[in-house]
Amino acid sequence: MAGILAWFWNERFWLPHNVTWADLQSTEEASFPQAEDLYLAFPLAFCIFMIRLLFERFIAKPCALGLKVQANGPQKAQPNAILEKVFTAITKHPDEKRLEGLSKQLDWDVRSIQRWFRQRRNQEKPSTLTKFCESMWRFTFYLYIFTYGVRFLKKTPWLWNTRQCWNGYPYQPLMPDLHYYYIAELSFYWSLMFSQFIDIKRKDFGIMFTHHIITVTLITFSYVTNLTRVGTLTLCLHDAADVVLEAAKMANYCKCQKLSDLLFLTFAIVFIVISTSFPPNAKYLIPLPNLQLKTVTKDDRSDIESSSDEEETVPRSKTLHSTITTNGTGGANGTNGYLTGSTCLEEH
Repeated sequence: MAGILAWFWNERFWLPHNVTWADLQSTEEASFPQAEDLYLAFPLAFCIFMIRLLFERFIAKPCALGLKVQANGPQKAQPNAILEKVFTAITKHPDEKRLEGLSKQLDWDVRSIQRWFRQRRNQEKPSTLTKFCESMWRFTFYLYIFTYGVRFLKKTPWLWNTRQCWNGYPYQPLMPDLHYYYIAELSFYWSLMFSQFIDIKRKDFGIMFTHHIITVTLITFSYVTNLTRVGTLTLCLHDAADVVLEAAKMANYCKCQKLSDLLFLTFAIVFIVISTSFPPNAKYLIPLPNLQLKTVTKDDRSDIESSSDEEETVPRSKTLHSTITTNGTGGANGTNGYLTGSTCLEEH
């Protein structure tokens, strides 16, 4: 296992030349992202999920009812033990041969059996009220974290000059607000990944699950490699788009079609802005031969249900590297917490 970790966290791939994981160890003078910081995301993800349950029950649901959102689900199929057994154990879409057999067994006409299966499939479709509550929760979180991100980023130099994302990399100290921003985002996406199994089942379940995995992976690796400046800009831009998307869904559930169409158009415009306002590629600013720019994957969401979303441009000099080592952060043997209990990486 130590050998696998040593291979995976090879400094020559993750970091610029002449930089080691030991150089990114936190000291009294400066703090840097540490891999163990991310363990905090798991208990926070559970807390976020519990807050969500309370929010949907005591805030979102009353709001939905006040907006006259439909509370009742589709019409239920009449109870029938034989058809229910076929539906749950064999198939939800019986072919013609099976329909004829059931017709003889129950003395029903084929059209009635087809109607029963259609009603039974629709029975699993959640009510508009449930969908509204889910969207309102996501809208509320995205709005909160986007507002927090804007308030934090407007005080940072890299919002106004994106070249600052790479200035002095990777020796960019970790600020408390940035740490909170990252942990909150990571915790939320962990909660989405797990809660997806109890949420509304959509046709794009697999796509969205993959999206959450990729998002969690990108947030994690951008944190441990201290690509947090460009990461915060990416998160903020995508949160802005998600706010508009969830608002459009809520408007649709409230049957405010014109507002919904306007919001979906705004969502498309925001994504165009995202694609044209991203920070310049790092390879033009710092010598990182192995670095690939990490960005969050586009959030292709669906609401279709299953039954019918010129400054310093090089890393610090060798002198600074030696100073950090002398100050007690260790030599090249350190791995910043990524290779617990393993030996140092050897130069090849």
